[in-house]
Amino acid sequence: MSRKHSFVLTLSNNVTEKEGVNFLIENYTGFFKIDLATKKELLDLLKIEYRFLQAFDLIYVPEMVGKIADANFIHTYLEDIILVELKTTKKYLPENPKGFFFGATENEFNFGKILGSRFRFCFVSLNEKGSSFAFLTIQELEERIKTRRIQYQINL
Repeated sequence: MSRKHSFVLTLSNNVTEKEGVNFLIENYTGFFKIDLATKKELLDLLKIEYRFLQAFDLIYVPEMVGKIADANFIHTYLEDIILVELKTTKKYLPENPKGFFFGATENEFNFGKILGSRFRFCFVSLNEKGSSFAFLTIQELEERIKTRRIQYQINL
């Protein structure tokens, strides 16, 4: 029974994340979804291992409007690119990210520590009462964390 529930929950989370991506891209300038090949190119340019491919969902280039983020784009704007790990909820959070509950991997935290200010967690709240997003560096996030617990993911 838990397998079916876990599968349904994962599908729901994937849909919510896609809604978060669309919300940012459609409502704010500078956010870009990039494909796997472009992600690899970006990590190569930053001299970062591919084990961090899943540690970010989007890139953000402040003030950039209406471009497609391909390999040429990455080369041109490399110094301005911020890598973004998206966390999305449908909970109403008028003081976003206050009240956000989310899961994060050790890999995401390690990636953020490597990149410093070039990495952000982006907390997106999608709700009919009001949608919003908040950007936090690892350092800013660490300062706000109230509680943290470790959960092991085990495959047999």
